[in-house]
Amino acid sequence: MGRIRIGVIGAGHIAQIEHVPNLLRLKDRFEVRGVCDPSKTARAFIAERYSIATFESVEQLLHQPLDAVVIASPDALHKEHVLKALERGLHVFCEKPLCYSSHDIKELIAARDKVERVLQVGYMKRFDPAYEAALDLLPKTPSTLRHVSVEVNDPDAWPFIRHHDWRKAEDVPKTLIAEVAEKQKAQVMRAIGPGADQTTFRGFCTAYASALVHDVNAVHGMLDRLGVAEGEIVGACLYAGGDGGHGSVRLLDGQALLTMTHLTVPHLPDYRERITLYFDDAAIELEFPSPWLNHHTTRLTVKRGSKHRLHVEDIRVGYAEAFIEELKGFADAVAQGKARRNSAEEAAQDMDLLCGLARWRSRPSPREVSRKAYETT
Repeated sequence: MGRIRIGVIGAGHIAQIEHVPNLLRLKDRFEVRGVCDPSKTARAFIAERYSIATFESVEQLLHQPLDAVVIASPDALHKEHVLKALERGLHVFCEKPLCYSSHDIKELIAARDKVERVLQVGYMKRFDPAYEAALDLLPKTPSTLRHVSVEVNDPDAWPFIRHHDWRKAEDVPKTLIAEVAEKQKAQVMRAIGPGADQTTFRGFCTAYASALVHDVNAVHGMLDRLGVAEGEIVGACLYAGGDGGHGSVRLLDGQALLTMTHLTVPHLPDYRERITLYFDDAAIELEFPSPWLNHHTTRLTVKRGSKHRLHVEDIRVGYAEAFIEELKGFADAVAQGKARRNSAEEAAQDMDLLCGLARWRSRPSPREVSRKAYETT
């Protein structure tokens, strides 16, 4: 295969700021044949800024001569857009979350296998040079693992995209917005069960499925390298109206604990994202920059103890951009059949955990159980 003829479904922030310009940078691998979006404003920006053909509907784009698509549409549309692309025999790169539930993802896996195409999920952290280096630093066995900690404070994108060339689209038809919202509600209810309150619903869609999902995927990759099996959920909380999400997972029969916290702090222009693995005599920490700050290095720090001495190693691997590296990985999988990273199966594992956390959070508290028991006596 020569250059991969590719289309982009969705022209929001992630497409305008990352995927479209990155695909154009990789012109030796990709030929961008078109972008579709219901927003006339977004289409005009893409056409004017990049001289790319634009289309209003997915069907119009998929009728072009394509080998693959990048799906950057709203989360609730991922499933139907992946299925449409696979039905056309196209390879698919889909932004996270692939779907809200592993049940829906299994449908996509079956469709993928039927046409024997690549289906890759947009977890760019797995392609971060520092993350790859951290994997190589992990011990051969998990026998000394004690704790895995994820801590993220995030103002959302606004402080980090003002310098980018992009255009906000506010002309999407209201009927379409309402239709997508109904699809999202139905999908989330299938994923976590009916009866979730507003905080649970919003927190699952944002703090869990839109934000913390990246860290869950990264941690799963590290635990897989260590040989640690899936753990048991022992705590979960969605708070601050859904801007905050927390989860705790018991690992290795209680030898270790995984704790995860993501909090949007809307008016604080500061971003910190840390994944730390603590062992008996060492700690390995990754500190990621805001994903919107391209080519900013991720800091990898290793701390080791030797009697009363602390040895700290600060490792800088390079400035390769993970958003670009994941597209290179997609191209290699499509054109050369190289090993595929960020599979649909891995996405299903991630969403099983996040759905489990949401269901754990929604279950009645011991106080509520006691009160109901008392009322029935």
